[in-house]
Amino acid sequence: MRPEQRTPLARYRHSLWLLTGRDLRVRYSTSVLGYFWSILDPLVMAGIYWFVFTQVFDKNVGTDPYIVFLLAALLPWMWFNGAVSDCTRAFLREAKLIRSTRIPRTIWVNRLVLSKGIEFLASIPVLALFAVLYGAELNADALFFPLAILIQAALTAGVGLLVAPLVVFFRDLERAVKLILRFLFYASPIIYSTTDLPPELHFWAAFNPLNGIFSLYRAAFFPEQLDWFAVAISAGLSLLFLALGLLVFRRTERAVLKEI
Repeated sequence: MRPEQRTPLARYRHSLWLLTGRDLRVRYSTSVLGYFWSILDPLVMAGIYWFVFTQVFDKNVGTDPYIVFLLAALLPWMWFNGAVSDCTRAFLREAKLIRSTRIPRTIWVNRLVLSKGIEFLASIPVLALFAVLYGAELNADALFFPLAILIQAALTAGVGLLVAPLVVFFRDLERAVKLILRFLFYASPIIYSTTDLPPELHFWAAFNPLNGIFSLYRAAFFPEQLDWFAVAISAGLSLLFLALGLLVFRRTERAVLKEI
């Protein structure tokens, strides 16, 4: 089917995959160890936290095997962190191309969410390898893995659509986002479990949308980590962020095009 005969949705999907593929090729075409570099950062971070909490101090957080517990949240965190960080430069980096094309501008955010999501999916074999090496048993809750991916994609896209246009008007927001992401890393149950928090914080911790998402990922190996209340809150907040992101994006799109 020729491009002009496609439906608007089909053209959107085609353009999205085309730009996402371009991003991935540019990122790894000049690198011999392309796939290795995509997983090196989370592996180094996981190695550091594993060493600190299991070798230096008496570990009193998380669940054994701790490396699997850690990677099950750290890998999706890298997806969220990388996509949101890149969205702060989504319009500024390719301003000339954005102005000269007529494709929906949401693609410039969604391609970043999709490319980082593909990198996350490519890192899942690493999680599986450590699970086999350390004897973490896969259980039926692994069926909720796609649900976690779906909720996280909605959340990441919503935050990206919210951040990308606002950075054009408030350049300091890019640095503020980095600080917020750094805070969110430690405020989210990545190196620890929600159950490690004081009991009075359990309820409020559920309102971190990453909490329920990470519990779904971890439930594949640690069923006791599944918290349906937190999952429901995460799903609701993710949809709220997505709706808010789309609203802000549409309200500011014309002004953004004039500004860049």
